[in-house]
Amino acid sequence: MNDFINKRMAKGKSINVAGNQITILARDGKNEYISLTDMARSQLQEVVIIKWLSLKSTIEYLGEWEALYNPDFNYTEFGIIKNEAGSNNFVLSVKQ
Repeated sequence: MNDFINKRMAKGKSINVAGNQITILARDGKNEYISLTDMARSQLQEVVIIKWLSLKSTIEYLGEWEALYNPDFNYTEFGIIKNEAGSNNFVLSVKQ
């Protein structure tokens, strides 16, 4: 996904929030997106991302985003992840 983002998104400006630099990415010069990774770095880093990735609503959102903007989206693999999301033992890593 990083290659996809790098091709479609350009690093723009950044903002300073409580002493932490947060990158703002621009897409086609129209929309701007705040880097969740930079935001998480200012907190408990991996814990924040892992908890966020484990939410069923996050999984559904990521699936919708990928379906809209990623022509190589793997619907089969996503279906497996989506079905497991929300269960007590479900943990999605950044690599997955």
